[in-house]
Amino acid sequence: MAGPAAPAVWGTAPTWHASRSQDQSRGTVWLCLLLLLPTCVSATITSTCVSATITSPSTNPGIKAWLTQRTLEFGRRFGLELLQSMLQKEHELNLTGSYNTPLLGTLTYAVPRIHIHELQMNESTLDFAEDVGVRLTVQRARIQLSADWAAQLGAVQDSGSVELRMEDLAVAAVLGVSEDGSGHPTVWSAGCDTHGTDLHMEFHRGYSWLYNLLAPLLQRTLRQQLNKQLCLVLHRGIDRLDTALKHMKVSTQLDTIAAIDHSLLGPPTFTEEYGDIALKGEIFRVGRYQQRRSALPVLLPVALRMALPVALPTPLPMTPPMAHEPMLLLAVTEFVANSAAFTYFTAGALRRNISNDMLPRRFPIQLRTKSMEVFSPQLQERYPDQPMELHLWARQQPLLSCHPDALHGTLFSSAEAFVVLPNATRVPAFLLNIDANVTGKPTITRNRLEGTVRLTGLHVTQVASNVGPVEVKRLETLLKFGLWLFGVPRANKWLQAGIPLPLPHGLSLLRPRLSLQQGFVLIATDLQYEP
Repeated sequence: MAGPAAPAVWGTAPTWHASRSQDQSRGTVWLCLLLLLPTCVSATITSTCVSATITSPSTNPGIKAWLTQRTLEFGRRFGLELLQSMLQKEHELNLTGSYNTPLLGTLTYAVPRIHIHELQMNESTLDFAEDVGVRLTVQRARIQLSADWAAQLGAVQDSGSVELRMEDLAVAAVLGVSEDGSGHPTVWSAGCDTHGTDLHMEFHRGYSWLYNLLAPLLQRTLRQQLNKQLCLVLHRGIDRLDTALKHMKVSTQLDTIAAIDHSLLGPPTFTEEYGDIALKGEIFRVGRYQQRRSALPVLLPVALRMALPVALPTPLPMTPPMAHEPMLLLAVTEFVANSAAFTYFTAGALRRNISNDMLPRRFPIQLRTKSMEVFSPQLQERYPDQPMELHLWARQQPLLSCHPDALHGTLFSSAEAFVVLPNATRVPAFLLNIDANVTGKPTITRNRLEGTVRLTGLHVTQVASNVGPVEVKRLETLLKFGLWLFGVPRANKWLQAGIPLPLPHGLSLLRPRLSLQQGFVLIATDLQYEP
């Protein structure tokens, strides 16, 4: 796949009309972003290393997350709220049975449905179930429900209602978590057991006085049936959750050009200490994406290796010093940012036309032939004091890499200078290649990604010229000076303002820590939820 071609045909006068802006800072920031693109092309805090092919993300994740015991503790109360909302409603029961009384004969009964009014869970824990998912254990719970009933004792038929209250209820449920083969999570009930010993019941209407006398005899049978039905209700709720997960989106559109694929690469791994989740993490072009589930290498024009293996060593890497176990550990590999660079590059988004009124007045290079005379004397001779335009574009995908000291990147750009004639015709003057090396250091504050960049190298070469030789070394020196004086500070001001992280509503990062590793960025953070 070829990159965007140069926009001019040398020896002819193009008829393009570039848009002009009165905002001077906008032009400087665009010039800086194109020359310092490796740290600005993606809001994701990652980068990449060069190699011959890019390994399919089906074998290596772009994003990896570790859930700790504190993650479960954070989610426990939300899980209990979900469980309570799932149970505290009317449920189809279709409960039937019979009981043989020594004096009165056989009592048959039917309870078509129940309505749970109250569910209190006083003691609960949520743990990892190794190789399965998570385990919920509840002790000393209390449940109160009501039901309509119909009964027959001998030739007598009757109906009414009953109120039941079970205390000292214990619940143990295991939720299995896996992946359905298409990147969606799937859940199932991997085990359930309920046990309640203290059951109180009170009948209303009909011959309720008689049934209340028989209540102690019915308690054991009803207690067994109720324990069984509570697990069936949990099974149905988990099935509904699984159905919802099958329809969950596994990609999110970032802008009009790019979206990110955050589907699962395989079933999550669970030990007794943590859960390990691998996400694809590929940024792709909107409307032009095809799932690549194969483990075969995918050839790209600029291929960058995956640095994070499928299974990371234990213990998990943490940001030292770590005063306590974080709720969430997140590793974002350099594959994510490089897939973003590839997507924006092939979409032709890494280009910008800059006119003189978009640059600060104090910028050492002005886009007029008189100002450019020092680099190209023939330019001023042929076109005296005429305005100019600079068309910038990335001629090759940016190369990005992550190292413990900083994020490193190189941008391969081209710059084509045009003279704007009085009749608005744009005449190509010269074409340059401008390659920039930068480093960046990202930081996280609450829910915003921040950072700083530094220009570490700039190299300018002449490709072609219609106005004689261009003194590129002098131009390179002044361009470095202008970027150090204006471009880098403005880029840092924009980066230090922060980029909001795409978090669910009400969820915030608490005390996030970010560290740079070889090939990936590691984030350790606690979570806070405020509805």
